[in-house]
This record gives sequence, structure tokens and C-alpha cells, in this order.
Amino acid sequence: MSSASIKKLIPCKKKELIKMVLDIEKYPEFVPWCLEGKINESNDSEDILQLKGDLKVGKKFLNETYSSLIIFHKRLDKILVTNIDGPLKYLENEWKFKEINNSTQLEFKIDFELKNNFLNTIMKRSFGFGLEKIANAFEKRAFELYK
Repeated sequence: MSSASIKKLIPCKKKELIKMVLDIEKYPEFVPWCLEGKINESNDSEDILQLKGDLKVGKKFLNETYSSLIIFHKRLDKILVTNIDGPLKYLENEWKFKEINNSTQLEFKIDFELKNNFLNTIMKRSFGFGLEKIANAFEKRAFELYK
């Protein structure tokens, strides 16, 4: 399995950053290697927003689509994502948000394994670089949208 975590201070309010993270249909506009984002189901209650969505990731001719269950715990300011279907054998990721002045401390943790062992080996070697690039894309997007 590949796992990593990252903590960043993002220059926007917590509510804005959460909204941006949950808007997966906009990911192709700014997230590296994300070709398509789609929400298939949405259930909103007082405490929880539950989404089922698909992300197509990769390059033009080499790409995969995976389906996820996304649960936003409103009172905890936390988003949990798990794999439903696709090339991932296992996925667990967690987003935590804490507002500090006019910025938001974002803690992101991810743990996953691909079904394909060869691709798993390749991903482990470049995963840190990829995660940093994606985290920077979220930071840049927040700055563009909210500053």
C-alpha cells in the first residue's frame, strides 16, 4: 500500500476550501492528471453530506476511472473518501479543515493500493512527488478563487 499525509495552510476560509474540495466536477480544471469528475449521487442531511462520484485520472490514452464514496461530516469539518469500484483495490483518504485567522489548515491523509501490482510499484516510487503537486494545485486554486 502507498500512504502519505500532508499539512498545508491554505489562504482562504474553511467553508470556501471545503466547498472547493467537494466540487469534484471542477477537478479537471486544476488537479494534475484528472481528466473528468462526476457526481452520480448526492444525499444531504443536517450532519452529513454523502456523495458518490467518479474520477477519471491519467493521461489521454492511458487513464482509469474509479468510483468513490465521499462523506462530509459537517460538524467535524472532515471529509472521508473510500473506494467503491475501479483500479483501486483499497482507498482511504481523509481531509481535515481548521480555520486559523483568515486561512485554513488542511490536513490530508491518503492510503491506497492499486489492483495492478506493476502499477502499484511504479506509484510507490513517484507518489510523494504526485501528492505534493496535487496539494499545490489545490492551494493555487484556492488563491485564484478566494483572494
